Amino acid sequence: MEVAFTEYAVREFERFPRDLQILFPSHGEKIQSLPPRRHMKYGIPFHVEKVTRQARIIYEIREQTLYILHCFAYHKDYEQWYNSYR
Repeated sequence: MEVAFTEYAVREFERFPRDLQILFPSHGEKIQSLPPRRHMKYGIPFHVEKVTRQARIIYEIREQTLYILHCFAYHKDYEQWYNSYR
């Protein structure tokens, strides 16, 4: 399965501290090997993967490509993005 980052995700990822950047690739591999488990509510057509207590990856899978849409280092940022869909 191919992995593609959106331009937003790349910018968000580059701002992370180095120790957090190291954790994200292993979760990308986890998503590729296991089927999506946690779908978002309120009709949001994406999935979410919890990386740490606060960090999240927002992604979707289309055909044979895993699209990383957003990377959030802090739950507050994730919650603000999530609430914008309500």
